[in-house]
Amino acid sequence: METFAEFQILGRIGKVREVGQTTHVSICANHAYKDRNGEAQDRPYWNEITIWSESARKYVRNYAKPGDLVVARGTLKQGSFEKEGEKVYTVDLNCDDFSILATAKTDTSDK
Repeated sequence: METFAEFQILGRIGKVREVGQTTHVSICANHAYKDRNGEAQDRPYWNEITIWSESARKYVRNYAKPGDLVVARGTLKQGSFEKEGEKVYTVDLNCDDFSILATAKTDTSDK
């Protein structure tokens, strides 16, 4: 049986930025939970995904903007580096599939 590590994030875009030959997209996804009093709460989680595919990068550059509802899927890659003598462990989210589900609402009222 083949094993794998993958992710799927459904959330809203915060930022899109080009870094060398990659595109980084920050996506905010909420986690719903109940507090001690039984009240429903939302906790935002920010995730930064990395897109390597040129066709996906072009799609994001041309169509994605902050506030859009998106779904991103891909693989997890563990890594590490040294910082001030301490080993820091990372998990990179390498996106293989990116789709815009709904565009951000814009204010069209007269000002």
